Amino acid sequence: MREHGSTESAPYRRTLFPPREPFGQMTLRVPGGHALYVEQSGRPDGVPVVVLHGGPGGGCSPAMRRFFDPRHYRAVLFDQRGCGRSTPHASVDANTTWDLIDDIEAIRERLGIEKWYVFGGSWGATLSLLYAQTHPERVSGLILRGVFLMMREELDWFYNGGVARFWPEEWERFTSLIPDEERGDMIAAYHRRLFGEDRAEQVRYARAWAAWESNLAALENHGRSSGGSGEYARAFSRLENHYFTHQGWLRQNNQILADTDRLAGIPGYIVQGRYDMICPPASAHALHRAWPDSELRMIRTAGHALSEPGIASELVSVMEELKR
Repeated sequence: MREHGSTESAPYRRTLFPPREPFGQMTLRVPGGHALYVEQSGRPDGVPVVVLHGGPGGGCSPAMRRFFDPRHYRAVLFDQRGCGRSTPHASVDANTTWDLIDDIEAIRERLGIEKWYVFGGSWGATLSLLYAQTHPERVSGLILRGVFLMMREELDWFYNGGVARFWPEEWERFTSLIPDEERGDMIAAYHRRLFGEDRAEQVRYARAWAAWESNLAALENHGRSSGGSGEYARAFSRLENHYFTHQGWLRQNNQILADTDRLAGIPGYIVQGRYDMICPPASAHALHRAWPDSELRMIRTAGHALSEPGIASELVSVMEELKR
């Protein structure tokens, strides 16, 4: 096991590749009444890599194409069930972790890809790990950012007062919409309102849920987020809350760590912000210790966000190293 670190004074070595348009887009219908938006960019006969976005419910963005050299990689992006350009929007019906893993396989088979790299951050890292543990023969390597293992202690840290010790003013805003007697379980309290009958109330609480996370994502916060547009916030917050309410439908709390033997022989690159308030480094460190084929690259000047310069630079560096 090798652990990499970068000093605060170290220059950023890599920049993102220029913006580009996809060379292919499609809608893939999957069981349960969902239709997935799927796109490909870069080189059609290049080394394939699938990008798994965060949330759940975050959707993919054009910026995610820019981590991969278009002369070398064939980047596959898709919006997971219920979010982005996939439909039905904000739907939690037939929407579980295991449905998403089946979707990834359906996309791979549809595109005729034998094996690919899997690139994911935050919830995307969770899904990447579970996909690799379910289909290890299909994974060339894992590139993970901001590790989240879907464990109870991680959810308690973020939704039951742990991180509030660092961000009391944001915590006060997040909890102020909930009566005192319900604040012992914020996930359950928000669930009642995100899935209530009043659409306006759903959006109000969705924006508060999304803003709580958004405002803690970057080490340098450049102003408070409102949680985004009503429709984006509603999909993001309902899907996240739905998944967290069911703790990802995992069979046990530490399932991912318990199953790291299934990752044997799969190289892993873990890029983690030292000051990540959403997914603290303890999970990345535990994963690295349990997975001998992994490298941990701790970025000392970063929090959680994919857009932070140190995080983005290191992810591009990893993809450039893999070309060799």
